[in-house]
Amino acid sequence: MSDKTSDVTYECDVLVIGSGAAGISAALKAKQQGLDVLVVDKEPYLGGTTAISGGWLWVPGNKQGIAEGDTREEAETYIKALAGDSHDPAAVAAFLDLVPEALDFFENDADVRFHYPEMAPDYQMDTPGARKSGRALTVQKASGRMLKRNRLRVQPYLYTYTVFGYMPEIGPDIATFLKANRSLKAFLYVLRRLVTTWVERTLFRRAFTRTNGNALMTRMLASAGDMGIPMWTDTKVTEILGNDAGVVDGAVLTGAHSGRVRAGCGVVIAAGGFSGDTRLRTQVFGHDPRGDNHFTPTIGHQGDSYYLAEPHGGVLDTRPHQPASWGPVTVWKNLRGQDRIFPHLRAFGLPGLIAVNRKGERFANESFSYHDFGVEMIKENAGERDTFGWIIADKKAMHTYGIGYAKPWPLPTWYYKKVGYLVAGSSIEELAARIDVPAAALKRTLAEFNADAALGRDRRFKRGSNWFHHFKGDMEHKPNPNLAPIDKAPYYAVRIQMGDLGTYAGLSVNRRSEVVASTGEAVPGLYAVGTAAVSVFGGGYPGYGANIGPAMVFGYQVGRDIAGHAAERAGGLQRTAGRRRDR
Repeated sequence: MSDKTSDVTYECDVLVIGSGAAGISAALKAKQQGLDVLVVDKEPYLGGTTAISGGWLWVPGNKQGIAEGDTREEAETYIKALAGDSHDPAAVAAFLDLVPEALDFFENDADVRFHYPEMAPDYQMDTPGARKSGRALTVQKASGRMLKRNRLRVQPYLYTYTVFGYMPEIGPDIATFLKANRSLKAFLYVLRRLVTTWVERTLFRRAFTRTNGNALMTRMLASAGDMGIPMWTDTKVTEILGNDAGVVDGAVLTGAHSGRVRAGCGVVIAAGGFSGDTRLRTQVFGHDPRGDNHFTPTIGHQGDSYYLAEPHGGVLDTRPHQPASWGPVTVWKNLRGQDRIFPHLRAFGLPGLIAVNRKGERFANESFSYHDFGVEMIKENAGERDTFGWIIADKKAMHTYGIGYAKPWPLPTWYYKKVGYLVAGSSIEELAARIDVPAAALKRTLAEFNADAALGRDRRFKRGSNWFHHFKGDMEHKPNPNLAPIDKAPYYAVRIQMGDLGTYAGLSVNRRSEVVASTGEAVPGLYAVGTAAVSVFGGGYPGYGANIGPAMVFGYQVGRDIAGHAAERAGGLQRTAGRRRDR
């Protein structure tokens, strides 16, 4: 990407920086309002981190939840409990007010076809106000054909998270994949999907079927294309511009479309968070003071949102008690020496897998959400140079479920061991030696866990004790979907380190998603949505889609209101000019 800027000036009403769910939501609604919209993204693909995500939205007040009896009071109680001292009642109220209207727009005017699952439990089911369904929804599968000439422009899946290129949907699809080595029907189901994926990739460079976050972005980007919204990739914003009155009205671009943009109504920053930026991480992430103790799978989250807003007075709001939505990851290099990363969002809530610390001891409930487990992992490693742990499993669990990226039988384990992802030992003592944990402590840990697991209970951490735990486990496993003894050699281990799905600390914004300066005043014409902005949930992670839900809802709001705000400013300037003339 060239750093040079040409003399070309582009004109539009709204400039959107970033092409994930937040940015495209704003673009779609602004375009529907009759505005001329331009979307730019520094990445070579469209869709951002949303395109590699699970594609869920956590949106209380949707039609399913209302039909099931969910109330606003319950949602507010739950959000407040998770946010603690970081609770922002005004921001939460704005979010909940907007949910029904925003979802109606996406379904009826943007061709986003949501799926309302029978069960999608809140992540902290033991917290007041939690519900086991009616708040989290996802999107139906989509065909890449709907993108037309943009079919190959969408960010591909995170390959390590696929099954040989196919991305299973959370729910019945992934449950069937988990049974493929135990059921002929499931095996044939998986085989059909894999063969279809391979054939389409061979003939057309990309499979047509899109699932999860890739399906969400496929639908949204297809609608944007049909509306005639230009979407420029490999185009980086290096500076946001303002006029003499301090109103943001454009930007400087470099890369594939270099030049200047004049945006009459304003600029929307939707360029993600800062978990890929060492400087900001060391300032905000307590576990990463040197900048080498955190690994992110996010796309393009290098802090651009903050650095672009800072010259206009934008400040980083670090009030959330957790500065990011955490997720344990494993990092390694493949046989070609390329860096690889795998986010562990579900795997070790399955029977026969536990997590231990450097002492060989369990330190948290493995059926917690990835975010809540991450909180415990950071606490456990406080004061240590490196934040890490180990997933431990035996032959039975490896054979049945695999461990994250390491696939189960009938696939051999040699590759995963060769690249350093998987460590194996013929005994507990041998495994302990290979991962440098005390063998006696690991044996005690497994003995204690196995005694409880055989009875379907976990007295120490209460794993497998609520609907969310079970949803993460194997619902057909008895007596508890989350528990099974670990007692069959060989034994396996996978190292986990600290990662994230996006930042919760972000640009300070008001209820209109306008960027707020250190003075407390809004920066006129400048907006931030998605992980570019501070999270509405105050550091808590309520359920599936806690990042994408608010991103789309607040993105919608900005697209709806941005022209009105510009008209307000113009009216105010006219009134001021009139008063001056009267003098």
